[in-house]
Amino acid sequence: MTDTTDTSPGWLSRTEIEDARGRLPIVYVNAVPVRVDGSGAVTSVGLLLGVAPDQTFSRSLVSGRVLYHERIRDALLRNLEKDLGPVALPHVPASPQPFTVAEYFPTPGVTPFHDPRQHAVSLAYVVPVTGDCRPRQDALDLVWFSPEEAAGENVQQEMSGGQGVLLRQALAHVGLMP
Repeated sequence: MTDTTDTSPGWLSRTEIEDARGRLPIVYVNAVPVRVDGSGAVTSVGLLLGVAPDQTFSRSLVSGRVLYHERIRDALLRNLEKDLGPVALPHVPASPQPFTVAEYFPTPGVTPFHDPRQHAVSLAYVVPVTGDCRPRQDALDLVWFSPEEAAGENVQQEMSGGQGVLLRQALAHVGLMP
């Protein structure tokens, strides 16, 4: 008997993932990278700077799919490394618990979260990082903001698809929203 299970990271071709996105929800992780002080209090929040499909600059959280047969913890680590670089040194607990679950819909207005490509369910985490973060993939830069700046209108306006809402929820989760 031969094992024909494909366990490679590219487990679906572009055509197959587009077909799947049209038929079922896709599982994602979102991570809010933070720096913490000696007592564990959040001192800054890292946001990726990129170019949106409409060619404007936008800020975003670390995000990515959970691959077939991949543990959530491993998906978090893989996507943090993909977006922040190999020496970001994230501190993900052995059994991570999300601060919320965000449902992204292709139809605007169903929830605060919108992704025109698909219906996605995202487990969201606040993840302390201690290493040197250098954005990779499509990000142009990673900028560290104080929690107050990150929750402010200027930064919130630069976030799309509901990620600003998710960021504010993360800050509330760690006790930093008024």
